[in-house]
Amino acid sequence: MSAAPRIAALVERLLGAPPPVLIRAWDGSEAGPQGAPVVMVRHPRALRRMLFRPGELGLARAWVAGELDVEGELYPALDVISGMVWNRPEGVAPAGRSLLAAGRELLALAGPVPVPPPPPREEVRRRTGPLHSLRRDRQAISHHYDVGNDFYELVLGPSMVYSCAVFGTAGDTLETAQANKLDLICRKLDLREGQRLLDVGCGWGSLALHAAREYGARVVGITLSTEQAEYARTRAVKEGLEDRVEFRVQDYRETDDGPFDAISSVGMAEHVGTARYREYAGQLFGLLREGGRLLNHQIARRPMKDESSYRIDPFIDAYVFPDGELAPVGRTVTLLERAGFEVRDLESLREHYALTLRQWVRNLEERWEEAVRLTSPGRARVWRLYMAASALSFERGHIGVNQVLAVRPPATGASGLPLRTRDWRPAGGTEKDLAA
Repeated sequence: MSAAPRIAALVERLLGAPPPVLIRAWDGSEAGPQGAPVVMVRHPRALRRMLFRPGELGLARAWVAGELDVEGELYPALDVISGMVWNRPEGVAPAGRSLLAAGRELLALAGPVPVPPPPPREEVRRRTGPLHSLRRDRQAISHHYDVGNDFYELVLGPSMVYSCAVFGTAGDTLETAQANKLDLICRKLDLREGQRLLDVGCGWGSLALHAAREYGARVVGITLSTEQAEYARTRAVKEGLEDRVEFRVQDYRETDDGPFDAISSVGMAEHVGTARYREYAGQLFGLLREGGRLLNHQIARRPMKDESSYRIDPFIDAYVFPDGELAPVGRTVTLLERAGFEVRDLESLREHYALTLRQWVRNLEERWEEAVRLTSPGRARVWRLYMAASALSFERGHIGVNQVLAVRPPATGASGLPLRTRDWRPAGGTEKDLAA
């Protein structure tokens, strides 16, 4: 029998239903519904990877190596495949005999497998030190962010903002939406001329420069990425803001020159880890003056029935954000409160992140050859897959993103916030406009 029908039968045995895609194998054979998205298994090596690393990591290695691919648009294939996995009834799993038979069939399809294929070079190779130690966190950040500023310019566009934008309407350009987000943060923090802002995980400096240029703040931006810090410093000089903004290669645990009037942490807390989150919250609390505000912008996952069963996604851990962890927003709020903060506002931006990611994917796909030249074919494939899959996860509500505004309570109890009105809301659209 040709390879594709055998692969389709194997998938059905493992998932309990026929594959919702057309499978095209290395021998030219096809199996599956005509007109469905096409998944190409280009080489038996893809199956060998699954033999040695069953599950998502084996599939990820095959994808990064180019042995597994999708014909045409990526979203339709990801949508039907992920939908099948997400909607699978609880408790439905192949029996032991079925798994054994599947393993034998996979071995027969994969061919001779004396040793496992080496993982693609884009995979994290070695991590040293305890989880979320200073040394290990620096290694993790370097793996993700020190892949070339030119590559990030291509993906992110001129704003160089690597976090969820805020859209007035779904038709806003990415630049407009990112400018909305930067200004929204500054207004939530109520920044004023001469105030000190600490930007934790400052990236390429966009928020820090906006706060200094538009609000007259004096800003310290910290990052663990040397490439980001150098890029941000160059931007500050070009804009004539080097006397107002300082960029450091520094961990939040090493920052000790408070008090600050405000702290922003945008897309950074996902790297902190559950075990360190109380320490993170306490450190930021100690760096704020009384009455100072914290804006914590963080991706969240849905809570689980058994939180102890949470595991970091193997593909994300190996190729994208090593050691990154997501927590339910309720846990984040609780830990901020335990550190002494008064949480005053929480805004979900879930749909906004889906729109942001789709624009990043479009940027990458439109300049694909240049992206490959700037990094590697495997690296470009990693970014395309993780951003497209993340967009679908936000759209389906499997993950979200939230801005939490918190205050270090002063002795008087006066928070300095408006009584009711969210006067920091951006103009130019309504929630109804965005949903449309």
